Amino acid sequence: MTNGRSRSSGRPTLDQVAARAGVARATASRVLNGSAQVSDASRELVEQAAADLGYIPNVAARSLVTHRTDSIALVAFEPERRVFGDPWFARVIRGVSGVLGSTDLHLWIAFAQSAAERARIGYYLTGDHVDGVLLLSLHHSDPLPHVLSQRGLPTVVAGRSLTAEASAAGYTHTGPDLTNYVDIDDAGGARLAVRHLLATGRRRIAMIAGPQHLGFCVARLRGYREALAQARIPLDPDLVAYGDLSDDSGALAARRLLETRPDIDGIVAGSDAMAAGALRGLRGWRSVPEQVSVVGFDNSLLAQHTVPALTTVDVPAEEMGRQMASVLIDAIAGAAPIGIVLDTHLIRRHSA
Repeated sequence: MTNGRSRSSGRPTLDQVAARAGVARATASRVLNGSAQVSDASRELVEQAAADLGYIPNVAARSLVTHRTDSIALVAFEPERRVFGDPWFARVIRGVSGVLGSTDLHLWIAFAQSAAERARIGYYLTGDHVDGVLLLSLHHSDPLPHVLSQRGLPTVVAGRSLTAEASAAGYTHTGPDLTNYVDIDDAGGARLAVRHLLATGRRRIAMIAGPQHLGFCVARLRGYREALAQARIPLDPDLVAYGDLSDDSGALAARRLLETRPDIDGIVAGSDAMAAGALRGLRGWRSVPEQVSVVGFDNSLLAQHTVPALTTVDVPAEEMGRQMASVLIDAIAGAAPIGIVLDTHLIRRHSA
C-alpha cells in the first residue's frame, strides 16, 4: 500500500523541487546552482520550495556541471602537534572559518611535514578535489606552490612573496613569484621591539630567532638587525641564538646567550613561547626586567600569564585568516592576484 509519497523516505529530488515551485526543472537547476539567468520571482519560488522540502543539493552531480567542488584546503607545513599546540595557528584558522561560515564553501585541513605527505597532498590538490588552497608555514624550497600555479588552482599563501623573502634571507628561489598572499609586517614588529628596548636604555640586546626556513622567522630576525643598524649599534653574531619556537628552546637559548654574553640587558624572542622559555632560563641568573628586559612575539594568551607578564608584539593572526579566506574567494571568482600586509603593534607589560 502506498500513501502517494512513495519517495518520502528518501532525500528530495530536483524534480520534486521544480514541481513544488511550479517551474521547469532547468529553471530550478539554475537557481540552485547560483545562476543569475533567472527572474527574482522564480528564484524566490524555487528557494522556498527547496526549504520546504529540505532539499540538499547533490554536490557530486553539481560539480560535473559547474566544475566546482565547494571545498577549499588549508595546508599547514608543520606537524599536527605544533599546529594544535600553537595559538597562532588556532587564531588563523578561526579567522578563515569565520569568513567561510557565511558561504557554501567547506574547509578541510591537512598537515604536511615529510616529503611523502607533501607528495600525497599535492596529488590530491591537483586532482580537481578543491576549488582553492590556503598555505601556512610554507618553506622556501617547497615545490607545491609552483605545481599549483601550473595547474591554475587559486592559491593564497600566508606570508609575503617567496621570491622577496627568500632573497632577503639569502635563499635562492627559482619558482614563480606568488602574488596572492597575506602577510604580517613581522620585520616591522621586530623593529618596534628593539626600539622599545633601546628607548628604555638597553644597549646589549640579543635575539632568539625561530627556524630560518620559515619566512616570518626570517623577517623577524631581519627586523631586529635593521633596528640595531638604524641605531648605529654594531651587529654582534654572539647576540643571536636560535630556537624552534618552543618554550624549551627559548630556555636553552637564553642560557647559551648568558654563557657567551653575560652582559646582555635585553632579549627579543621570535615567539611568546620562546620568550616564556627565556624567562625560565634567566630565572636565578638575572632578574627581569631590572637586569634583562624580555619582549615576546604574537601576543598569545601565554604572554598574559608569564611571571612577569610579557611585553610582546601583537600579531593580527585572526585578521590574517579572514583576509586569506576573502582573497581566496575572490581568486576563485576570477579576481586579479593581490598582496596584503597587516601591521603589528607593541603591547607593553612588565617584562620590559
